[in-house]
Amino acid sequence: MTEKTSDIKIVKEPEGLKGEGFFATRLDQVLALARANSIWPLPFATSCCGIEFMATMGSNYDLARFGSEKLSFSPRQADLLMVMGTIAKKMGPVLKQTYIQMAEPRWVIAVGACASSGGIFDTYSVLQGIDKVIPVDVYVPGCPPRPEQILDGFMKIQDIVKNESLRRRSLPEYKELLNQYGIE
Repeated sequence: MTEKTSDIKIVKEPEGLKGEGFFATRLDQVLALARANSIWPLPFATSCCGIEFMATMGSNYDLARFGSEKLSFSPRQADLLMVMGTIAKKMGPVLKQTYIQMAEPRWVIAVGACASSGGIFDTYSVLQGIDKVIPVDVYVPGCPPRPEQILDGFMKIQDIVKNESLRRRSLPEYKELLNQYGIE
């Protein structure tokens, strides 16, 4: 059970002051790192993409190793809304209400072709993308997407969280974005 040293990748340390026995950095960087590695997702699954998400939570792919051990089925305890599957137009207001009930900061992943663009269901009753009712941060393509793709989308959310300013959510641009969706 030996590993080659070339296979081991060492992450570059964050900016800060260091000395023997201490390391100091900025508070916003520490909070961003803590947020990115403790995301609580709320799965909003309506069809086959939900089954792929279940595989993502299983032992082979293990989303828990990214800090999402706890799935939250209450919007008030979640900060990542993962919408998976076909969303009917009648379900749009329910999805929007779920999003509004989540505390800030909150992020959204549209998993699969149906959540992203309506998929193969180009009909009067299917919402042609959840971005018609709520803002989306990351789109995961596929019908259904593989668990690796869902993990990649989740890691993109972690990158967004790590690089997001603590004050971004109070900026006028963010408030204008929410106003476009009728969310105050």
